[in-house]
Amino acid sequence: MAHTTRHDTMRRALRREVAGTIGLLADEEDFAAMRRYRTFTFDDHATYLQQVEALLKTFASQGRHTTVALFDPEEYAEYCSDTGLDPDAPGSRGRFTAALASGGPTVPYEGQPLADLLPELVDEAVRQATWEYATAVLARTGPCATCGEDIGRAAFARASELITRALDTSGPGTRHLVCSVPCEAETLLAALHVEIDEDGSAELDETEALEFATVLAVGIATHRAAGMVLRCTAEGTRDRVQGWRMNSGRLHPLTAAEVFDAYCTDAISGELVAPESGVDYCAAPDLEDDEPGRGHLH
Repeated sequence: MAHTTRHDTMRRALRREVAGTIGLLADEEDFAAMRRYRTFTFDDHATYLQQVEALLKTFASQGRHTTVALFDPEEYAEYCSDTGLDPDAPGSRGRFTAALASGGPTVPYEGQPLADLLPELVDEAVRQATWEYATAVLARTGPCATCGEDIGRAAFARASELITRALDTSGPGTRHLVCSVPCEAETLLAALHVEIDEDGSAELDETEALEFATVLAVGIATHRAAGMVLRCTAEGTRDRVQGWRMNSGRLHPLTAAEVFDAYCTDAISGELVAPESGVDYCAAPDLEDDEPGRGHLH
């Protein structure tokens, strides 16, 4: 009896060290698509979400680490077709979820309500899709016809340099950069949050910085009409907003009036909106150097 109890205790201890992933059907459309499978027994999305949250809480109470991934029915069907698995089998859904955990966007469950975790998970999926698309665009640009240098690699290096210059334009505080690049299917968006201390040292998320530089590099490499906005926040001062517009692969600073117009005009209706309280719309500094050939503009 003592021998059995000891083994049970060891198994419980091991169970706490096993990480798991739950594939989540985030919206009702995806949930409805899975209902065509006989072995998928849920018939109400709200109840399904409640059960998922209860399971996450149970795992957390047992000391188990769990991540949540977005379960896409179309990707699942393609996965089963490629691997020869039966899509109407729980084991197939489990194998697909394991594949998601190894390469797809995931968010760790840390006790937060599912209502808070869901938008975070969707944002993570959008970020990864944006980065993958931007990386593919840069890879397709190929070598420069004039000098033979890889255009995508040169554009990324140039983007990194411009980001550093933008962050160096003011003192300590919080910096929030946003970049937008219009592409064929939709506009690529990226954001970068940076904390700069009194010594000028910058604290940032390296993955976020990589994604931001990649999206900006797409604008440089493809000469698209990209834009970049910088918001500076420091204790005891008003927020400062500056912006740049991409033209022929180079960032051109916006005047204070142009920044004001961009921030105080509704992007959809074109109507004026009230400016934010406590915010100064300022002219941006010139981030470009004097070498017109930089960024492969030839």
